[in-house]
Amino acid sequence: MSRKTRAAASTTAMSRRELLKSASATAATAALMSAVKAAFPSGAFAQGSGPEVKGTKLGYIALTDASALIVAKEKGFYAKHGVPDTEILKQASWGATRDNMALGTRANGIDGGHILRPKTHLYTTGKVIQNNQPLPMYTLLNLNEDCQAISVSNEFKHLDVSTDSSALKDAFAAKKAAGKEVKVAMTFPGGTHDLWIRYWLAAGGIDPDRDVSTITVPPPQMVANMKVGNMDAFCVGEPWNEQLVNQDIGFTACTTGEIWFKHPEKILGMRADWVDANPKATLAIMMAVMEAQQWCEKMENKQEMAEIIGRRQWFNVPVPDIIGRIKGDINYGRGRVAKGTNLLMKFWGEKGEASYPWKSLDAWFVTENIRWGKFEPTLDVRALVDRTNRSDLWIEAAKELGLTGHPAGDSRGPERFFDGKVFDPSDTQAYLKSLSIKRAVV
Repeated sequence: MSRKTRAAASTTAMSRRELLKSASATAATAALMSAVKAAFPSGAFAQGSGPEVKGTKLGYIALTDASALIVAKEKGFYAKHGVPDTEILKQASWGATRDNMALGTRANGIDGGHILRPKTHLYTTGKVIQNNQPLPMYTLLNLNEDCQAISVSNEFKHLDVSTDSSALKDAFAAKKAAGKEVKVAMTFPGGTHDLWIRYWLAAGGIDPDRDVSTITVPPPQMVANMKVGNMDAFCVGEPWNEQLVNQDIGFTACTTGEIWFKHPEKILGMRADWVDANPKATLAIMMAVMEAQQWCEKMENKQEMAEIIGRRQWFNVPVPDIIGRIKGDINYGRGRVAKGTNLLMKFWGEKGEASYPWKSLDAWFVTENIRWGKFEPTLDVRALVDRTNRSDLWIEAAKELGLTGHPAGDSRGPERFFDGKVFDPSDTQAYLKSLSIKRAVV
């Protein structure tokens, strides 16, 4: 074969190899795109690069309303939306959550997580932060509605105590007159449980600052403390009220849904600086949690949900202490059991209304914290809510998920409580003036 013929043959072979390599690369690209479409069926981030980071650290307390954060990890929803490195880390108390949030992940803390809804306002204004240093926060979505409870020691089980706490007024006064301290516990000053038990006591004519001592106890320690007589009543989330009843230490006077039906409770809250720096990752985390909320809402998933969160690495709590109340079966104790009620924990609702962060609901929490002296009566409630509530991001995440008919707007309208009080978010001063027991002068 001549030199010229050999060169031509070599060129032909090289062309064939290049063609095969090109075809292989095209097939690999097609396979990759197929995988991306499978991972992001909603089309999230299709226009460009994915999330800025692959995740962050989110905190949680061992309470049933943290379920969506945990389920999103267990079911692979964070990975599905491009943030597979998201860590869900147990916190010892709401105080520890606050301290770790102030540190942020840059200082080995957390950037967000499962928190009491009013904490966004308390952190942002620096009211509960060391040296009153403001920690700007955002409320991204509401994790759940209802399914907290107020429980009372068996010392008072002979009294007719329910949503009406008035039967305890004379009993508490008699105990104080005998030289004993009356203690009621909540989980964090200015938090949801503090506000529920204060509202309940005050509605029955009991001043939560003057007639009793209101103390702070971490949720997982409530049952043990009541068992040894350290408190007379407490307000906490599940599964601790159910566990108290199952151990016959006390009884449930009422669930918080009986005080205010479909009330908001915990939120996914995050440091504002992290959200501002990582908008795509924020949406990815929100979409993962929103998908988990939809999963948790379905009755057919309740048993598996209870089994997941009850595991040693999450709550380390028996399934029987969890399963009843998330289905709406309330064992109040003292022989009273209500099956199939509408007081079960709501994670999503029909169209996401339980997840949507209505600004009007934030306004109630700020107003109640004005009532009890956490904020001044002159505080601009609407401005604080607008600064901290990111309902716009919820709507954006809902669109990325392909949801339709979801909530929008700022207000759920006036809210009615069990004692007939009405909160109109457009007139917070009128609500404050209607309350007989309060610290605020209005």
